[in-house]
Amino acid sequence: MTGTAERREAPEESVAARSQARRGPEGSDSGVPAQRRFGEAADGGQRQYYRPLWIEEPARRHPTPDPVRKAAVRAVLVISVTLIQAMVAFLCTMAGSWPAFPMVISSVASTVVATWAVVDVWVTRQVWNQRHGVVSEPSSTARTLRRERRARRRQERTALRDRDRIARRGSTGRLSHS
Repeated sequence: MTGTAERREAPEESVAARSQARRGPEGSDSGVPAQRRFGEAADGGQRQYYRPLWIEEPARRHPTPDPVRKAAVRAVLVISVTLIQAMVAFLCTMAGSWPAFPMVISSVASTVVATWAVVDVWVTRQVWNQRHGVVSEPSSTARTLRRERRARRRQERTALRDRDRIARRGSTGRLSHS
């Protein structure tokens, strides 16, 4: 497999089977009986049962990191304001109203800001990925930081071991016994 992304295979069992296994054969905790075929009752009569529209499953991981999500929310807000501004500018132009020219100018400026906001989302995501080790490339900053952190911890452990060894010998802290 080429590239840096890790491909994960989908589990073999279906979502319905996992949710049924989680609820168990007796139904959910709320006293709802287990699901049967539509219209079939326990005593053989015809009766409808409660079937939820969807079953919530916990997310395996957070979809996006917080800084990236914040940048995306900012971008959506800026883009929506830009679209509203463009619509108002268009309507003012069609009506021949006096705010048409200032609105067109501000719409152009807002378009530039909206473009920056979208690029900001992309850059924030790339920076987050590199700093937190998602990108597996030799030039990854995260890899260098982890390597430095490991070397620092190794030196600290070695220094601590040496101090303990000297203290066990009963010496006064000198390395030589002359």
